[in-house]
Amino acid sequence: MNDFPYHTVETAPEDAKPILEIAEKAFGMTPNLLRKMAEAPALLEGYWQLKEVFSNSSLSPIEQQVVLIAASASNSCTYCVSVHSVLADMTKVPGEATEALRNGQTIPDARLEALRQFTQSMVENRGWVPDAEVQAFLDAGFTRTQALEVVLGVGFKTLSNYANHLVESELDPAFQSRAWKPST
Repeated sequence: MNDFPYHTVETAPEDAKPILEIAEKAFGMTPNLLRKMAEAPALLEGYWQLKEVFSNSSLSPIEQQVVLIAASASNSCTYCVSVHSVLADMTKVPGEATEALRNGQTIPDARLEALRQFTQSMVENRGWVPDAEVQAFLDAGFTRTQALEVVLGVGFKTLSNYANHLVESELDPAFQSRAWKPST
């Protein structure tokens, strides 16, 4: 039984209110994930700060979305894949890349495919990425710094993926057009 509440600015613990207010201004709504995370203000704050730090990494906004969708798909997080599919569309990720990520297929762009494979390996191998896969990532033009930034992105998404698995956030209407279910 899942009884984690959907908080609003009015019902949230005091320490969560500022982030919910910022999210409302940033998105024009408060995503259900954040409303549920507000039950634990430290989680909400950590998630929000990681989001900000990752957005300032050397990975481009398109590459960031590839990492976030690849990690979320590897973790079978229906909420996060759906949300980041919408964000990928807004970020101008090539449609064929987003669809490949959603469907577990090869991305036509070789560089983005190397990023997808590296991210997926990072998640599935819990960080023990085989040397050959690290080299393939570097050979695609990424740097060692960016390899570590993928770790940051995976950590950021793992927080939300696991939180969503626990609290079962309902997909917001704003993201319904990109609803996703893992293929089995």
